[in-house]
Amino acid sequence: MHITSPAGLRPADRGEAAAPKLSRLIACRTVSSRIPEEVDEAEFARFRGELTVLFPLVHEHLTREEVGGGLLFRWPGREETLDPVVLMAHYDVVPVQDDSTWEHPPFAGVLADGCIHGRGALDDKGSLAAILEAVETLLEEGFTPARTVWLSFGDNEETAGDTAARAAALLQDRGVRPWLVLDEGGAVAGQAFPFVKAPVAVIGVSEKGILDVELSVDDPGGHASTPNRLGAAARLARAVVRLDRRPFPASLHPVTIEMLGRLAAGASPLPAALFARAGALRRPLTRVFGALGGEPNALARTTVALTQLAGSKAANVLPTRATANANVRIAPGESIDSVLARMRRTVRDRRVSLRVVEGSEPSPVSSTSNAQFAALEEAVREVFPDAIAAPYIMLGGTDARRFTAISDAVYRFAPFRMDKAARASIHADNEKLSIQTFGEGITFYRRLLQGLVP
Repeated sequence: MHITSPAGLRPADRGEAAAPKLSRLIACRTVSSRIPEEVDEAEFARFRGELTVLFPLVHEHLTREEVGGGLLFRWPGREETLDPVVLMAHYDVVPVQDDSTWEHPPFAGVLADGCIHGRGALDDKGSLAAILEAVETLLEEGFTPARTVWLSFGDNEETAGDTAARAAALLQDRGVRPWLVLDEGGAVAGQAFPFVKAPVAVIGVSEKGILDVELSVDDPGGHASTPNRLGAAARLARAVVRLDRRPFPASLHPVTIEMLGRLAAGASPLPAALFARAGALRRPLTRVFGALGGEPNALARTTVALTQLAGSKAANVLPTRATANANVRIAPGESIDSVLARMRRTVRDRRVSLRVVEGSEPSPVSSTSNAQFAALEEAVREVFPDAIAAPYIMLGGTDARRFTAISDAVYRFAPFRMDKAARASIHADNEKLSIQTFGEGITFYRRLLQGLVP
């Protein structure tokens, strides 16, 4: 049976009703770590147990199975012949560096000042709770989606773990090829683009590849009182400086050009004229993006960030081995092989070794002219009528990249309003989610599920 939501129920009301649920989920310390001893499995189990209490109809009407520490739910649709939809989120969070620097305890889930406070409110328990609340309330109304809906919730996204890959492989083994996959990523971003006053609902259609490269130099070492020229540390430092001074060439991807064209509708007159002609002005705009630094620069090129350095363990001993880690975000159009080749040319030193620690290629680019993207745009228009929907290439990584092998329509969008301060709080102090915004997110997922027509 298909029943639309009750008229007049505001997003704020939905947020108020569901906020205590998100609060309880935030209280579970589901902190990820690459060191197994630092992961409290009891807290992860507690989180999974909380879901059964907080969302009883979901657990009554949907099948649930565990994939490692992740969860996979199946909600049968009215039309079994239609390809299904996958809604994704993850419930692991990054560590808190210092509890004392938070306005409210990071794992208390405090409800105050119209917000839900705590680690994971934005990344990504808020999305997970909004999805489940949307499904729970639709079930209360007797709603059945047109397409079968899978909910895939990961437990190790923050450490680039394999749970999402295992879930995708499981669906592939069962012959499931999703019509649409939606994970975290973009948001309804305010104060994100110069000269654009309107909020922009940025929908990730691809994401950069991620590559960690170890640069190393071996040397005989010795006493620091008798150094040789270009010892291990000095030779490595020269390589690092060369990489820093010679960035990858800038180039605006067609997705970025389309994004700028859409932003013209919300920009002031002169920038609007430039954005509307972004395709014709690609070269000068590329130079501008590269010169601006920060996010604009990252949108325009593959980036290399030197994140770790190591040398001798003693102040008066020359290192026999010096190492540095380069964290590379690979733009679509590049590959791991092409990045390594360029880094070697830039370093220009055979004694500096480059070793891939781990890496993933850039994700395929999903279309912006298909019915799937149109469904996302329609839900954005209904819930965020003041926002401009625009595609973009994500700079970070998500679990969604694991699903590109089984679906051609993989998108990344968290349906929450986030101003500059909110975006800065992700992985930092004082993360919080407005109750009003939480309600809008719930409403977005409801509208999306209601709009999944054949």
